[in-house]
Amino acid sequence: MANVTAAMVKELREMTGAGMMECKKALVEADGDIQAAVDVLRKRGLAAAAKKAGRATNEGVIVTKVSADGKCAAAVEVNCETDFVARTDNFIAFAGKIAQAVLENDPADVEALKACEVEGETVDAALIEAIHTIGENMNISRFVRVTAEDGCIADYVHMGGKIGVLVAFKLSDDAIAAKDEFKTFANDVALQVCAMRPVAVSRNSVAPEIVAHEMEIYKAQAAESGKPEAIQEKIATGRMEKYYKEFCLTEQVFFKDDSMTVGKLCAKVAKDCGGEIEIASFSRIELGETAE
Repeated sequence: MANVTAAMVKELREMTGAGMMECKKALVEADGDIQAAVDVLRKRGLAAAAKKAGRATNEGVIVTKVSADGKCAAAVEVNCETDFVARTDNFIAFAGKIAQAVLENDPADVEALKACEVEGETVDAALIEAIHTIGENMNISRFVRVTAEDGCIADYVHMGGKIGVLVAFKLSDDAIAAKDEFKTFANDVALQVCAMRPVAVSRNSVAPEIVAHEMEIYKAQAAESGKPEAIQEKIATGRMEKYYKEFCLTEQVFFKDDSMTVGKLCAKVAKDCGGEIEIASFSRIELGETAE
């Protein structure tokens, strides 16, 4: 049996909001595995919402770049030591150069990105030079690159670079991208992704392992009710429906108008624009948040 420390209990409590003793019991049952302990608490109905763990403490900024034709975009997280440096023009400009390098080169990962060229030198050389010039240790944490050959991409950066969002749209006609109704809609969807943290565009695009994991939790919760199995199944299914409405973008209530979902708004804007609009994908990265 794993040694359950006070620090582990404290971490689990901060993640779940459950009581100290319940957290300790869950950790003992899970043999010291924090994530497994979260599931134990959720099955007992003692963790209302598990917060994400593993957040880094680095400062930095997230910068986005969109190609001139709107069909390709990149978002990059560059870290530094202090918030003061993160807000300086030099640091933000450097992060912008890195995002441009991602946009132009489509690297496979951060190591591949460092070998790419930007303004006549490799990204790695530019990074070393920036460290010397700015005077703080820096690193390129991660990036995403998105394409939309049959549509366009909207980007949004929140809180001066704390959160970056890219949303790819599939359009029946490129002319739709120039319409004011669509531009407003695209920006609003990016804001929705930023604020409401969806995990997938629609229920059909939720990863099967996530669906299976959530249903396991909901069935365990329903079993605690002591009701007949048929009722338990309905309870679990109902909670899964609630999950879809909370975490699937097209089923979320639109943050500007709670009388419609994002999916219904999309259909309305498409009709107004005289074509078809589909939210193809989205990416949301938050400063210091461990990649999933």
